[in-house]
Amino acid sequence: MPAIERYDGPLWQTLRATDPYGEKAKVAFLSAYLGFRTASSPIEMYDARMTDQVAAAMKAGDLGTRWPRPKTQRRVMPSGGHPGMHIGSLTALGRDPFADVALVGGHLYLDVMRHFVELFRTGGHVVRGARICEINGPIGMMRRDLRSWLNDRDGEMG
Repeated sequence: MPAIERYDGPLWQTLRATDPYGEKAKVAFLSAYLGFRTASSPIEMYDARMTDQVAAAMKAGDLGTRWPRPKTQRRVMPSGGHPGMHIGSLTALGRDPFADVALVGGHLYLDVMRHFVELFRTGGHVVRGARICEINGPIGMMRRDLRSWLNDRDGEMG
């Protein structure tokens, strides 16, 4: 099932209610287990929490680091996706970079997302002067701010 349908927390509910047809924003997510992925990515149920150690490991990687990470060192090529392939699919391989980005989540997620935004800038997926909106705080305020950010965009996809 696509992540945008599988995830059912309050922010995902707000996203689906405010942008039911996916016309206001291209959506990706950061998962402690799956890493950075597009919201259309099919995912299974899982239970993982972002920790300082997971955040540090994600930041130590690059756009080619695959998630989930292998459990053993024996595997030559780890399975899973990597941020570069997912941001590439959202930006037509950098031909349509983002100029307006919302980062939504808790402090550890925001820390990793800020790092990824810098990697995305270097890779040509986010323009140098992009507006970066960080949404964090009590859930009611986050829902309000996400709704506001989406409604301010009205059809601007990049």
